[in-house]
Amino acid sequence: MSQQIATPPRDVESLEEKNSITDATALPTLGAAQTKSDGLTDFHYDEEAETHRANIGNARIAGLEKDLGMNPKSYQYNILLTSFYIAYVVAEIPSTMMTKFVGPGRWIPFITFLFGLLSICNAFVTNFNEAVGVRFVLGIAEAGMLPSIAFYLARWYRKDELAFRCAMYIVMSPGAGAFGGLLASGILRIGDFAGIERWEKIFFIEGLITVAISIFAWFTITNSIDSARWLSEEEKELARARMLSEQVGQKTLIDKARLRSVIRGITAPTSLVCATMFFFDNVTVQGIAFFLPSIVRTLFPGKTVIQQQLLTVPPNVFGGVCVLVVAYCSTKFKVRGLVIAFTSLFTAAGYVMYLASSQTNTRYAASFLATVGCYAHGAVVPAWATINTNNDSERAGAIGIVVLLGNFGGLAATWTYLPKHAPNQVPGNAVNLAGALYITVASLGLVAWQRYMNARGQSGKRDHEIEGMTQEQIDELGSRHPRFLYRC
Repeated sequence: MSQQIATPPRDVESLEEKNSITDATALPTLGAAQTKSDGLTDFHYDEEAETHRANIGNARIAGLEKDLGMNPKSYQYNILLTSFYIAYVVAEIPSTMMTKFVGPGRWIPFITFLFGLLSICNAFVTNFNEAVGVRFVLGIAEAGMLPSIAFYLARWYRKDELAFRCAMYIVMSPGAGAFGGLLASGILRIGDFAGIERWEKIFFIEGLITVAISIFAWFTITNSIDSARWLSEEEKELARARMLSEQVGQKTLIDKARLRSVIRGITAPTSLVCATMFFFDNVTVQGIAFFLPSIVRTLFPGKTVIQQQLLTVPPNVFGGVCVLVVAYCSTKFKVRGLVIAFTSLFTAAGYVMYLASSQTNTRYAASFLATVGCYAHGAVVPAWATINTNNDSERAGAIGIVVLLGNFGGLAATWTYLPKHAPNQVPGNAVNLAGALYITVASLGLVAWQRYMNARGQSGKRDHEIEGMTQEQIDELGSRHPRFLYRC
C-alpha cells in the first residue's frame, strides 16, 4: 500500500532553504531580529509568565509573609502556592482548547493581559486570604500560556525543528529565575510610591510591564501562516508545503476542531509517557523557582536581602544555557529520548549532592547541576509529544495533557519543601532524585516502543488497519495511521 501524504508544490529539500522565512518572521522568540515580525511579543509573554511565578519566591524574602500576617513556620506559604496551581490545573485544558477555537493571535494576548492585571492586584492584598484569592484567579488566567505558545510554534515548524524553537521560549523559565532575581533586587532599590512598598513593588511593576506587552501583542500576533501579513503569497505557499509534507494521510494543514482527534492526542502512548515525565520534571523546576531564594537565604544567612536575590541568578543562568545547548543538540542530531535520559542523570547527581552533603558550597554547586536536565526537559519533552501527532486537533490534545500533568507536578512541588524539613529538606530532595531517575527509565522505554512500532509500520504489517476507510476516517487516525513514523 502506498503512503497517503500531501504532495508539496516543490521538492521538500528546496523548501528547507526557506526555513529562514519562518525563523526571521514567525518564530516568536527569534522574531526580535525582524522588526516586522509579531514574534517579539511571544518572547516576552513567556518571560513575563515565568517571572510572575518566580516573583512569589522573591517577594517572600522581601517580607511578604510578615506583612500579610503569615506564620513562616506554618504551611500558609505552601497553601498560597497551591491555590495558584489548583486553578492552573482546572483551567489548563479548556484554555488550550480556546487557543484552537479562537486562535493564538487573540487568545494569547487576552490571557496575558489578564494575568498582568492580576499581578498588579497582588500588590494591594493586605492579608493571607486576599492573597490566596488573587493567586487562584491568576492561575486561571495563566493556565493556557505555555501550551498555547507550543501550539502556535507547532503551526510553523517541522518536527525536527520544533525542539530548539520551543527551547527559545522555555529558556524563559530559568531566565525568569535569573531575571526575576535581578529585577526584584533592582525594584527594591526604588523608593516607595503611592503607598506601595517593598514586595508590593515587585508585583506592581512586573504587572504593568505585562499589561503593556499584551496590548502591543493584540495588534501584532497572527493566528497562522495564512494570516501572516509579513509573508507574500509565494512564501505562504512554501511555508504551508513544508508543514503539510509531514502530515501522513492529511489533506489540510489546519483541520476543523474534532473531539475524537483531541482525545486521540490525549490518550496516545507517547503523550501519556511524556506527560508523566513532565510531571516529575515540573516538580523539580517549580521547586527550584519557589524555594531557591529560601534555600539561598538558609545557605547564606549573613547576606543582605538584595545579595541573596542576586545569588539566585547564577544557577538559573547556567540552566538557561543548558536549555539552549541541549535543545540544539536534540535538533541537530534529531534525537529526543536519549538526550532526555542522559541529561536527567545530571539532575540526579545534583540531588545526590544535596542529600549527601551539608557543606554550603557543595549544596550551592548542586543547584547548578540540578538545573541541567530539568530546565532542558521543559523544551524537549513537550516537543517530543507534539511532533508525534499528525493533525492540528490531535496536537492540541497532546500538548494539553502533557502540560496538564506538568501543572500537577507544580502543584506537588508546593508541598515537597516544607518548613519542618528545613534546612536540609531531605524529603523534597529525595523526591526530585527519584523523579530524575524515573525520567531516565521512562524515556529509554518510550524510545524502545517507538522503534518497535516504526518497524511494524515500515514492514507493512499494519496496512490492513486502514482498508475500507474513508478519507475522513483516515484523517481522524492521526498518529495511529499505520505509516506514521514516530520521532524518537
